[in-house]
Amino acid sequence: MVRQPSINAQHRAPLSTERIIEAALRIVDGQGLGRLTMRRLGDALEVEAMAIYHHLPRGKEQLLDGLVAHVAAAPADTAAASRWQDALRAWAAGYRGRLMAHAGVLPLVVTRRNPAALTATVASLREVLRSGGVAEDTAAVAAHTLLGYVIGHTALEVRGTNEDGADRVVDWDARFTAGLDLIIAGVR
Repeated sequence: MVRQPSINAQHRAPLSTERIIEAALRIVDGQGLGRLTMRRLGDALEVEAMAIYHHLPRGKEQLLDGLVAHVAAAPADTAAASRWQDALRAWAAGYRGRLMAHAGVLPLVVTRRNPAALTATVASLREVLRSGGVAEDTAAVAAHTLLGYVIGHTALEVRGTNEDGADRVVDWDARFTAGLDLIIAGVR
């Protein structure tokens, strides 16, 4: 069946990779990753699913890589604070919030091999550390550790697990801040 152009077709933005990724993100955020299909995405964009392949020739694999890049690529603002510790805290809180807002993409961030999605983020963290006087080798390890901590903590938080076996409600904000403080304090 060929879809007839809607009356709104002449008024909508042309199809682009960014528009496709944004629509896919809305589906994942609203319905979950399992509900993301090319057909459903085409319906959301009011185009035939095959039109998406003009922008994403590798299809769903490229779409999933795009979702990871869109959510996981969040470089630190190297001019955000006068102290590198404060800049890292601000980045970590913002990145955690971004991952929580798009929790449906988090399994992809954790499991998909898409190192390019995190390259700018890690480089910016290293730059914040280096500009604060941290040695290059230490900055590289600390940036990787910090990124892993934020992603891992957020994944546990989304799962809602009491990973320490406690029978009490976990204060995820306090736990996140405490862990972040331990990492930052360990950077020398």
